Amino acid sequence: MNWDQIAGNWKQAAGKVREKWGKLTDSDVQVIAGKRDQLVGRIQERYGIAKEAAEEQVRAWERLYN
Repeated sequence: MNWDQIAGNWKQAAGKVREKWGKLTDSDVQVIAGKRDQLVGRIQERYGIAKEAAEEQVRAWERLYN
């Protein structure tokens, strides 16, 4: 699924984001609001990982999300 589809269906996707990245708060998910760059940044911040690692996690999740 491409990011436009995920962003367009953010309420459903948000639950899957919380399942995948449990350290993200409800507030984080609200701030992300379907914005991919915000998701990457919040993952990077909450998990203390490099931007590239967060990007790879999001890419892998995008491929599996349906």
